[in-house]
Amino acid sequence: MYTLLHGFYKYIVQKDEFCVLILGLDNAGKTTYLEAAKTKLTKNYQGIHPTKITTTVGLNIGKIDVAGIRLNFWDLGGQNELQSLWDKYYEESHAIIYIVDSSDRERIDESKEIFDKMIASESLQGIPLLVLANKQDIPECMGVREVKPIFNKNAQLIGKRDCMVMPISAPNRVKFPLLMEGVDEGIRWLVDCIKRNAYLRPPRNHDET
Repeated sequence: MYTLLHGFYKYIVQKDEFCVLILGLDNAGKTTYLEAAKTKLTKNYQGIHPTKITTTVGLNIGKIDVAGIRLNFWDLGGQNELQSLWDKYYEESHAIIYIVDSSDRERIDESKEIFDKMIASESLQGIPLLVLANKQDIPECMGVREVKPIFNKNAQLIGKRDCMVMPISAPNRVKFPLLMEGVDEGIRWLVDCIKRNAYLRPPRNHDET
């Protein structure tokens, strides 16, 4: 009887869980973005100040409950030696957030090359993709109108999946570096896409009882 009631309770209260990869070159702002998202969407969460955020070596994990589901974020290190580990997480992912440092023109071609290699993986075929042009508050950065065509050159790799390019910025980067504009809008767009795509990639706990 206990087992039956416990299973029913889990069925009622347990949220569907989906995994979102946060990818991009080192110093693109992936971990800061994750902290900003948790700060924005998790009640009473106190984010880590960016001055205390170090370069990701391996994996950072975060979770956010939004719109009736749970998103598990995997923030992967972007250094050259760590990029080879990305594909180990592809099959379990339900969406990709790819972050571009729009203020770093010298590395935009490198970022595009890594992006193409990532999106060409068969393991990611059809899953939603959110490309974020980060650091829009920095003078002389590339706007979305400049970033979007660069990452859309090989549109055949992107295919018919849900795909969006959006700007994000921290208007008061000195005083409030985690109050980033565009975080909420991007996450909610991604949630809608993940829900629509659930018949292809069911939630992680779909088969749990």
